[in-house]
Amino acid sequence: MKTSWNLNLLYKSATDPLIEKDITIYEKACAAFEKKYKKDTSYLEHDSKLLKALKEYEQFYAMPGAAKAYAYFHYRQDLKSSDQEAEQNLNQLRQRLAKAGNKLVFFEISIGKISAAHQKEILKDKNFAHFKYFLERLFVTAKHDLTEAEEKIMNLKSLPARSMWTQGQEKLLNQQQVTFKGKTMPIPEAFNMMSELPTKDRRALNDAINEVLKSISYFAESEINAIYTDKKINDELRGFKFPYSNTILGYQNDEKSIINFVNTVTEHFKISHRFYKLKAKLLKENKLEYADRAAKIGDISVKLSFNDSLKLLGSAFEKVNPAYKEILDRYMEQGQIDVFPAQGKGGGAYCSSNIGLPTFVKLNHVDNLKSFKTFAHEMGHAIHAEFSKSQPPLYEGHTISVAEVASTLFENFGFEAVFEQLSEKEKIIALHDKINDTISTIFRQIAGFNFELELHNTLRAQGALSKEQIANLHNKHMKSYLGPVFNMKELDGYFFVQW
Repeated sequence: MKTSWNLNLLYKSATDPLIEKDITIYEKACAAFEKKYKKDTSYLEHDSKLLKALKEYEQFYAMPGAAKAYAYFHYRQDLKSSDQEAEQNLNQLRQRLAKAGNKLVFFEISIGKISAAHQKEILKDKNFAHFKYFLERLFVTAKHDLTEAEEKIMNLKSLPARSMWTQGQEKLLNQQQVTFKGKTMPIPEAFNMMSELPTKDRRALNDAINEVLKSISYFAESEINAIYTDKKINDELRGFKFPYSNTILGYQNDEKSIINFVNTVTEHFKISHRFYKLKAKLLKENKLEYADRAAKIGDISVKLSFNDSLKLLGSAFEKVNPAYKEILDRYMEQGQIDVFPAQGKGGGAYCSSNIGLPTFVKLNHVDNLKSFKTFAHEMGHAIHAEFSKSQPPLYEGHTISVAEVASTLFENFGFEAVFEQLSEKEKIIALHDKINDTISTIFRQIAGFNFELELHNTLRAQGALSKEQIANLHNKHMKSYLGPVFNMKELDGYFFVQW
């Protein structure tokens, strides 16, 4: 059993000759495709030629080399933010891949300009059945495409306008530590343990974390202003009316439905207010603080080490489908799960999957129920990714909207396995924790949407935002869903640096 990522599944080192070989193959393939179809546009008039071109184009989705190299250096940097070799290679690689990918830009732009009447004929043609959904989405998004030259510029500028900013912020954040009761620990570890602490200690640790976040908020302020300004420019160029329009389109959702959902949840924040009022009563507090939003209301005797979590999760998965446990076991054997917190390692958890490549899961596991549920959640993503490999390359990927269905389902499998082992009193505590998570999933996320939207709109109106403004808006929108039982402190607003 391996509890650290085995990146040898990708490459042996940064100097592995296979890296250059994989990238070169991708670059040459892009150049060859451009040479074949850039000038000869007969595929836009003859459906048989279009079908042939689409089949060749799909092979780029099945070509793992470029994504493989990118993933390797990204994972290395996420494990250790001070990994200069990974950072340098990643920046160079982004530029090379952007230049290579730019050779393909013309193809989708050209297809998007096919007349509306011809588009309808193609979508009805059974010969195009395999490509129907891909083309439907392409035709919908085509109206926001720029010229080929402009699209190439957009691709190239994304590195300095966005990627390098987020990379810098993550690097700065992952290096931060907090000292609490004589112990110095990485911030992700401190976050994970906070909900387990008594009220006084929990609030003190929350303040200590936020003091660290406030001390580096100057960089987060610059990052947000740079990225939001870049997005404003992009939206104006592409003709997107609202800051969320491009995102919703990318998630393949309907804008009217999503905004209706946002408004409906916002109008019913009183539901979460009611929950937190009850939570305060259970905690025997007249008022709650921001640190208390995920506080436990009692102790659950089950302490889940990672080995315990692995055993319990394997048993739960096997009851549903033995194939799920087989995937989990294989991941542990091959080193596809990085388990424990470490200084310089990125916070939180995620599952990363790419077409034709092994899937990797990142955790920051501590011995509590929350970490166990996170483990189950991320394995839901991983199992979804494994089963998606049966799809053709064009459709192996999935939007966040789809992905979260699988992860939430598997988190429930894990919860049910733990729930059976609890006493009656502990079941009440566990149900509280589950409702708390659900409140966060629904109401907190919508408050986050409202927070981000006001950030975008404010920047677009006044040109820039100060870190103090961002912190104040954070508190305003968190208070909106937490309700009157919460006292929000000025310092709480600097959680935006982490978020």
